Amino acid sequence: MDALAKKDLFKYLQDNSYLFGSNAPYIEELYSRFLQDPQSVSEDWRRYFASLQHVFSGQAASETDHQRVQQVFRQLARRGSEAAPASNGEKRNQDRLQVSVLQLINAYRYRGHQQANIDPITLRPQEQVPDLHPEFHGLGPQYFDRVFNTGSFGKAKAASLNEILARLKEIYCGYIGLEYMHITSTLEKRWIQNQLEVGGTEVKLSAAKKRQILERVIAAEGLEQYLHVKYVGQKRFSLEGGEALIPLLDELIQRAGANGAREIVLGMAHRGRLNVLVNILGKSPRNLFREFEGHFDIQTNQGSGDVKYHQGFSSDVSTEGGPVHLTLAFNPSHLEIVNPVVEGSVRARQHRRGDHVGREVLPVLIHGDSAFAGQGVVMETLQMSQARGYTTGGTVHIIVNNQIGFTTSHPLDMRSTTYCTEVAKMVQAPILHVNGDHPEAVIKATQIALDYRMQFKKDV
Repeated sequence: MDALAKKDLFKYLQDNSYLFGSNAPYIEELYSRFLQDPQSVSEDWRRYFASLQHVFSGQAASETDHQRVQQVFRQLARRGSEAAPASNGEKRNQDRLQVSVLQLINAYRYRGHQQANIDPITLRPQEQVPDLHPEFHGLGPQYFDRVFNTGSFGKAKAASLNEILARLKEIYCGYIGLEYMHITSTLEKRWIQNQLEVGGTEVKLSAAKKRQILERVIAAEGLEQYLHVKYVGQKRFSLEGGEALIPLLDELIQRAGANGAREIVLGMAHRGRLNVLVNILGKSPRNLFREFEGHFDIQTNQGSGDVKYHQGFSSDVSTEGGPVHLTLAFNPSHLEIVNPVVEGSVRARQHRRGDHVGREVLPVLIHGDSAFAGQGVVMETLQMSQARGYTTGGTVHIIVNNQIGFTTSHPLDMRSTTYCTEVAKMVQAPILHVNGDHPEAVIKATQIALDYRMQFKKDV
């Protein structure tokens, strides 16, 4: 058959055959019915479809109803479109929960100190902070075992909510309460977080170091008890309740010496001064007792005749980094007025040594809680702490809070702020509140404070 004849035949079949393309859906439907029930189609179609099975014998047994297959795929597609919103909804819920976990972590960084165990005598009930409860952030008990990303918190990149919460309480609500989120420098905040969240709040001490701390506490307490019994009724401005100040200063001096400090100038008022003189600077107890008994050596005291808790002293102390010269400034005036005196002395010593960054000479100021909050010279000294002509590379401030300031027992009668340290926030100094009945926590806080000062050359 030539090409023209084939063309005419195809044209004829397209115009007249029941098998032309437009009839395909109809024929496919008939064939589907035939596969399910041959008697459901007419005799002519039964013979035709049977002849197809005969022609393609070997495949008929495996012949599949295409319409049913198509219907199943249509149903799967429909289910997929219905399941997608549910999947997206679950993802949105997980994202919401993740944000809530990060908000919870941030809440502990900001306000964990309000739930910290920093009051040894528990004089007043602790205020509850709703922000620190997971439920406040929409994190119910059903999510406690779910794993979340920890963001910048701690070493683990992911942890269960239970683990995150336990770690937050351990770090921010233990014996150290930390205020540092008022600092604008991200570098400084990350440094502090690394010290606590990665390093942990526990300080690993050797048995020898623990014995040394115990000896320092016993020495401080023993001196106070002896003076109380031996010299009844005499003014001595006892350190009782704050004996941890002695191991604190000992750790501070040793660590500063190991970090390159060669001189430390101390300034303090009356509270605990006699204890510091004997147990830190090495003043002879015999000379102290003679002063209590009214004996006065004009040559030794250079004719000052001042009361014993105003007098200064100096000595050298051995450290791992070499000898460190200690100076306790005379303080014959009222409480905090010694602060700028100490800063001026440190600045002069740094200038003489050519110490332009404050590495070799360290100022340390010891305050009473109410004096720190109530005397304007504290704010004035802080305000000059970073001025170029007056800076000493940062001061370590130690506040001994005996909770009796101004002879009052209620904080609403003492001041308008939660803590006596609020004024320090104006120079963005980090603030560490530590329970004085836990010397190991005091040592940890001391290490963080000194390392911060040496790292960033700012007050702490």
